[in-house]
Amino acid sequence: MSLPSTQQTLAITTAQGAWEVYPYPVHEPQPDEVAIKIEAVGLNPVDWKVQAIRYFSNFVKEYPAILGSDAAGVVVAVGEGVADFAVGDRVLYQGYFTNRLSTFKQYSVFPSELVAKIPDTITFDQAATVPLALATAALGLYNAGNGVGLVAPWKEGGRGKYAGQPLVLLGGSTSVGQFVLQLAKISGLSPIIATASPRNFDLVKAFGATHVIDRKLSASEIAAAVKDVTSDPVKIVYDAISLEHTQLLAYSVLSLGGTLVLLLPSLIPEDRLIADSDSKKVVIPFGNFYLENNRELGKSLYAVLRELLETGEIKASPFLRALPNPVEVLPEGLVGIVDGLARLQADKVSARKLVARPHETK
Repeated sequence: MSLPSTQQTLAITTAQGAWEVYPYPVHEPQPDEVAIKIEAVGLNPVDWKVQAIRYFSNFVKEYPAILGSDAAGVVVAVGEGVADFAVGDRVLYQGYFTNRLSTFKQYSVFPSELVAKIPDTITFDQAATVPLALATAALGLYNAGNGVGLVAPWKEGGRGKYAGQPLVLLGGSTSVGQFVLQLAKISGLSPIIATASPRNFDLVKAFGATHVIDRKLSASEIAAAVKDVTSDPVKIVYDAISLEHTQLLAYSVLSLGGTLVLLLPSLIPEDRLIADSDSKKVVIPFGNFYLENNRELGKSLYAVLRELLETGEIKASPFLRALPNPVEVLPEGLVGIVDGLARLQADKVSARKLVARPHETK
């Protein structure tokens, strides 16, 4: 299969500018890269934030800016030195914030060491829900420096290593939360205590939570419910929501000597952080394996990801067919992404992943 010379992309032409379908050249793979025909892209909150919020737009260094992170598709060309992939392989990967590596387009390239083959049992739509959320969950739990630093369960001695050690997760039904639950289960962490809306209790338990608490309870009620489940010190709290009220709750639940994982900048009062600086650690993983300090963990996970997906130990959201967390495919290819991002920004998407198919763009 040969690469075309041009393609359709979804881009913003100026900082905080409007989205528009934009023609752009197709890149050839460089050494150690693969070129991928993108069959499905998954939408994430970071996509609208990079477009709408100045803090996040600092990630973008060129305009027009093609955004997008999660993707699945078919390898259509391989660069020099690539031995593990061939034309026709079905793959998933997580792009990055450059026009060359982003995913709101029809073709892209990416380093082969951060691309994973996918089983035939998983569709492209399902596979496109995995990369960013899985990376964020994994980095928060297993990376050193910007994570808790646990031994990953796919590494020697890591599987089941943390039996009897509790974990508290705020936001169990979020995309990141679902992967935190699955990884925590493989790591042996127990009890795994998560918050969620009652309508998502079964979903959250299916992904690995041993106990679920109604997220609408007050902070004091949630903290009390955690203590009812376990009297052991809670050394790991993962806040997959990371708004001010959840950060304060998470920090209060965290025991001395523990680590709190946040996904957004800390809103915990500085005086509290200073007072606990020797006993409570706060980390913020940047959920992308492309960065140098995250890459080794990403390489090790992507080397075994197909197997984890095949066995079902890691599940794309809708792979649990009996559960109410489907993929919703947006109409009109890249054009449909605009409305999908607006829905994410308005918090009108719950327990489902929005996916677009770039080649359906008219």
